[in-house]
Formats: sequence, structure tokens, C-alpha cells
Amino acid sequence: MTRCSAPGKMILLGEHAVVFGKPALALAIDLRIYSEVVPSQQYSVNWHPMKKRHHAYISAALDEAWGGPPINVDTESEIPSGSGLGSSAAVTVSCVAAMLARKGKLDAEKVARMAFEVENTVQGRASPTDTSTSCHGFGVLVAPEKTDGFLWRIEKDKRQWNIHHCDVPKLTFVVGYTGIHAATGPLVAKVKKLVDDKDEARKAVDRIGEIVLEGVNATRSADKRRLGSLMNENHQLLRELGVSHPMLEKLVEACATKSYGAKLTGAGGGGSMIALTDEPKEVSAAIAAAGGEPIQIEVGCEGARVEKNSRGFKRPGEEPAQDLED
Repeated sequence: MTRCSAPGKMILLGEHAVVFGKPALALAIDLRIYSEVVPSQQYSVNWHPMKKRHHAYISAALDEAWGGPPINVDTESEIPSGSGLGSSAAVTVSCVAAMLARKGKLDAEKVARMAFEVENTVQGRASPTDTSTSCHGFGVLVAPEKTDGFLWRIEKDKRQWNIHHCDVPKLTFVVGYTGIHAATGPLVAKVKKLVDDKDEARKAVDRIGEIVLEGVNATRSADKRRLGSLMNENHQLLRELGVSHPMLEKLVEACATKSYGAKLTGAGGGGSMIALTDEPKEVSAAIAAAGGEPIQIEVGCEGARVEKNSRGFKRPGEEPAQDLED
């Protein structure tokens, strides 16, 4: 038995623009997905026959990271599916980590690279923001240039992303989950077409990139007023790019008087919004009153890990993990 887990994430600033090579800032959250790999008579998920149509990320993870005899992948999730909190990245990272741990040594960078390839295969066009954040944990800045805290670089189709560690101070966020699921791929394609066709959309993407870099400084210094203002502006630009939703707008508006800032997080089209606040109970009540599901989270949490009775997880700068003993 090999069991690994990986955290969900919230994109604090920069979603969608990161696909075009702009920076993004994401934080790991304390909701996790667990994946356990055991030998089986056939490829299966939770002991049901694996079907690519229903298990796209796990099936693609097998193609990318396994190549061995049949296995069963058991998954257990604390992250609402389609919530914009990185459930696809967390299941991908935890599955890839469990498969690699089952076969031998593994490290964070290798898992992050493979997990990105899985998401890119399934979604058609992806950035490594979600998978690298789920893999590394804490806070992650994805940027076109290498800077302090550099972890690794990922390249795809003439695009490149430099992944950096970011310290995360104590900040309080509340998630508002709409309960509405929207697939990431079509939303990414929608924004790409808009950026290809309209100057205003290209300018919005450029400004989102600037907001991210300003937000990194505000986050590190725990300047909540500045960070909240940037969140609000980022949300307005995402709305202009057509990835918001009436329910997201309702929840963002409901949080306005009790938070420093609020915005959608993730691909949009439904999913979730986030609010930065010193009054989490009041914000949670406002979200519930507006018809959303409030979720209080902790940010800056540990990344992918091998669970009890499995081998340790090598991170950049550490010694390689020892061979797995079942």
C-alpha cells in the first residue's frame, strides 16, 4: 500500500492571465485529496473499472507516471469538486506521487512536472500553477522570470513558467462556494479567443500580471488593505474577460462590507470566490445568506506528502527519499 496526499489551492491573484505567461500567486489550503495505490487484477478507481471518460485525470496520470501492471487507485477528497480550489490538481498530484513512490524514489519537482503534463493533456491548455502549488505547498509565485525563491522551471509549447516559493503570513480567508460546476478547459479557451480578438482583453491580461507582482509584496508584508484592493481590481478584470457568474457576483457583493477584498478564484464560471477578512464569522454568515456555502480555510499549508507507512517526500535541497518499504 502506498498512500499520498496533496492540498488544494486558492489562486490569490492572476488566474487566466498565467496561461499567457503572466505571473500568478497561489496559496496551498488545508483541504486535501488522498490517493492510495495497491496491486489489482485490473486498472480500477475505488475498485470500479477505470474509464477514461469518468476518470480523466487518474487515467492520464497512469499514462504519464505508471506504465506498470494493473493497480487500483483509491481516492478520498476533502475538496468540493468544481469548486475552483484545485481538486483536479490535488488528485493528479496525489496520484502521480503515489505511483512514483510505489515504483521507487520520487521528488517534488518530478511530481510537479508530470502532474502538469497530465492537466495539460486533459484540459488542452493549462498552466502549472495549480499542480506546482499542490505539490510544493505554502505559497507559490509563477513568473516569466527567475527570481528569489526559485524552485523549478516548466516549459511547454514555447511557453515557460518559473516556479518560486513564497512565504505566507497569517491571513484569514473565507471561501464562498457557489455549488456550480464549470469545466476549466472551455473557460480557458474562451479567454484565449477573447485575447486573440480584442485589444481590451490583452490589456486586461497585462494588468492582471502587474497586479500579481504588486500583490506579492502586499502578501509578504501582510498589508491587508492593499491586498484587498488588488483582489477587487483583479476580480473586475476577470469579470471583463467573461469568466465570472451571477452567483459569484452575488457572493462577492455580499462580502464587501466585511472584507478587505473579494474575488472569484480559479477558472470561474461558477466554482468559488474568496474574501480576505478579519471577521470570518460575519463573512461566512453573509455568504450563507446570499445562497453560497462558506468554507473557512487555512492557507500556506504543507504540500504533497507520503502518508504513514510510506516513504518520505524529497523537496528541493533535501536528500533523496529512501526506497519505499511496503
